[in-house]
Amino acid sequence: MKKQFIKLIVAVIIGVTSYHTSSAQKYVDESSGFMDRLYFGGNFGLQFGTFTHIEASPIVGYMINEKLSAGVGGIYQYFRVRGGNRVPDYETNIYGAKLFGRYNFSQQLFGYSEYENINLDVIYSTSNGYELGRAWVPAFFIGGGYFQPIGNRAGATVMALYNLLYDVSRSPYNSPFVLRVGFTI
Repeated sequence: MKKQFIKLIVAVIIGVTSYHTSSAQKYVDESSGFMDRLYFGGNFGLQFGTFTHIEASPIVGYMINEKLSAGVGGIYQYFRVRGGNRVPDYETNIYGAKLFGRYNFSQQLFGYSEYENINLDVIYSTSNGYELGRAWVPAFFIGGGYFQPIGNRAGATVMALYNLLYDVSRSPYNSPFVLRVGFTI
C-alpha cells in the first residue's frame, strides 16, 4: 500500500512539474538547409521540499517540411519523497528515450505522436507479497495540440494525449490521458 501511494505521488509530480520547450514552430521551405531544419528543446523541471523532482529531457527535432517534423529525445528524472512517521523515505531515478512526430494542420493546430520507453521502479506481486524492482515501461501517446504564438519565436502549447500502451500496474502516469501545457521558444 505504501509503495502504491508513493507511485501515485510520483505520477502526480510528473504531471504537475513538467513543461515543454522547443523551437518547433519555425518555418522551412524547400531551399532550407539541414541546419535550418533542426530544432532543439525539451523539458526541464525543478521542485524542492518534501517532494523533490528534477527533470531534464532534451530533444532534437527535424522539420521534414513546413507541416511535418520528427525527432528524438532523452528522459531523466530524479525523485525523492521525504516520508514521515507512516511512510518511509523514497528515492528513485527514471531514465529512457523517446521518438516523436508532429503534423501541423495550421499555424495553431497540430497532431502529435510519441513513443517513449522509460526505466523505473515498479511493484511486482510475488508469493511473499510485493517487491519493488526496475523495469522498462513503454508508452505510445497520440493526440493533438494547440499552439498560441507569442512574438516571432515563442508561444504557448497545450497538448491532449492518450497512451495506447497504458498499463495501470506499471505506468508512472495515473491515467492513460495526459495533458501537457508548456511554452515554446
